[in-house]
Amino acid sequence: MLALLMLAGCGELRPPAKKNYAVYHTVRPGDTLYSIAWRYGYDYREVAGWNRINPPYRIYVGQRVLVVPTSRGARVEERSIGTAPAARPAAPAAAPVPAPAKKTTQSVPLEKPSARPHQSPVRWQWPTSGNLKRGFNNAASKKGIAIAGRPGQPVYAAAGGDVVYSGSGLVGYGNLVIIKHDDVFLSAYGHNRRLLVKEGTKVKPGQMIAEMGETAKDGALLHFEIRQEGKPVDPVRYLPKQNR
Repeated sequence: MLALLMLAGCGELRPPAKKNYAVYHTVRPGDTLYSIAWRYGYDYREVAGWNRINPPYRIYVGQRVLVVPTSRGARVEERSIGTAPAARPAAPAAAPVPAPAKKTTQSVPLEKPSARPHQSPVRWQWPTSGNLKRGFNNAASKKGIAIAGRPGQPVYAAAGGDVVYSGSGLVGYGNLVIIKHDDVFLSAYGHNRRLLVKEGTKVKPGQMIAEMGETAKDGALLHFEIRQEGKPVDPVRYLPKQNR
């Protein structure tokens, strides 16, 4: 039995795992293995392993990528996440939506991180200048921080690495860049006005990768995330203390 499930969400989207369901994502133009893993909140290596996709992790439009595996020996009822065929339209199913981030009423200076930086082999730096408009909230739909600025303001790579996604296919992020720094750490830069790097580009620490954009709700800002082995972490705990 094939039940088509259409899910549209913002930020991380992780369907609940059920032992008798295997959930697939149908690859669309612009998708990469990294962006798919990012969308569902998994480490890209997990997703690659489930699908027997080897480096450099090439995928193709129309390919069905397993994003929630079934338990061994369980009965499998497939659910496909993506665009339903025109001949067999399916009613949209509600996706679980995390609680929204609590609104802040005052900007917090960047020089006041919430905790000491974590030990990390990656040498991090701030991706742009400005005030922290929103801090990290693990209950938010997009688990990162928002740095206020002005439209067109430079956005820099927070560390060196490879651009593994550059586009606007992840709903809720606008024009987005994802950089792979090593096998453990990825960073993302969302709501840009213009992207200056393409997938496959190697970037140096502090290299300009985009121009800051703005949202109708919050004005000009950069949404910035760091993920460690696929899990969102508080970027402020990794970034250096700012001296102003």
